[in-house]
Order: sequence, then structure tokens, then C-alpha cells
Amino acid sequence: MIQNSVEKATFDCLDNKRIYDAFKKADNYIITEKLITTKEQEYTCFIKFYQIFSDCLPELNLNEEIVAKIAEDLVYNTQKYSFYEDALKIIPELHKTHKLAIVSDAWPSLVDVYDANNLTNYFETMVISSFVGALKPDPKMYLTALENLKINANEAVFVDDSLKNCLGAQAVGIKSVLLCRDKKQYYLNKIKSLGKGYNVIQNLSMLKKLL
Repeated sequence: MIQNSVEKATFDCLDNKRIYDAFKKADNYIITEKLITTKEQEYTCFIKFYQIFSDCLPELNLNEEIVAKIAEDLVYNTQKYSFYEDALKIIPELHKTHKLAIVSDAWPSLVDVYDANNLTNYFETMVISSFVGALKPDPKMYLTALENLKINANEAVFVDDSLKNCLGAQAVGIKSVLLCRDKKQYYLNKIKSLGKGYNVIQNLSMLKKLL
């Protein structure tokens, strides 16, 4: 998205560490905004986010108009994410036999993305961090999902591609499954998981066999 708003050659000439540091500084701002409950608030926050990023890399010449367009696309573009084919297949199947919940470090616009892809109705609840005021692996994220689903921890299964988040769920008594789509990482994590109390899968089709 940034590269489409500036000369690609200019962006490619930037030092990777400077780019990383710019995003890090912007991230340090956005994580202080604990409660963001509307897309309007989200839009305002991301204008500030990209302004910070722009100030760190002045050679990109990201003026106020460009920054606003980038923030607008991030918030209001319902096709900003794509879904894995197995997710589009398995989610409707699991919905027939299980209560499903989304537990995501995200912002209000995520709801529109799921709506646009006709997935919202498959989930009983969407626990979005900006509404809760916490990020995974904070116990509040998992406990909110359990409360909304009206189930106990030992009745739930949590799936995530972050081991840290899986261990967070495990800490409150939820069975956890680590999703590693990369083949090499899948086998490495299968070995590392031995005796650790969580499962490792490479795709959502494998999840069905664990439920």
C-alpha cells in the first residue's frame, strides 16, 4: 500500500532498518490507543499512524492527502484481506456442529471484511481487541470469548498461528492448536510441541480430525 503511493524506486532505496524503525515508532503510538470502537476512530488513529511513519521517512513525500488516502484504504477497503481456501471451506462445515468465535487483534473495520466475504454469520461472536481494550495473549481476550459463547474453558479449542497466543489460551484452560502453514515450520513445531500440551496443524482440514 505504501509502495503504491510513492515512487517504487524511492521506497526500494530506503534502508530496511529505517523502514522497520518507522513502523516501530508508529506501532508504539497505535498500541496506546486501547479502545477504538468505531471506524471513524480507527480512521483518525491510522491517519496519525501514517503521519508518524511519514515523518520518519521524509523522502517518501507522503503529504496529508496521501496519508489520508492510505488510512482510508486501510479502514474502508473490505477486500484488504484474502482468506485461505481451506478457511472458506472448513468454516461453514464447522459452523454446523460447533459454536465459532473470532478472537483477533484488530479494529472495527474487520467486521466489514467478514461481512463482505459472507463469513460473519458463521460466527457466534467476534472478540476484537480494540473493543476489549486488550491484546492477545491477555486473558481478557479469551475469557470474553468464553463468556460470549456461554461455554467453559475446557469445552473450547483455540487456533492461532502464534505460539504466544496459543500458550495464552492454554494458560486459562483452553485446548490450543498452533497453525503452521509453512511445511518446514510445521514439522519443526511438531517436534517442539511434544509434551507441551498443544497440537500443531498445517491446515484447517487437519483441525477437523482433532475436534
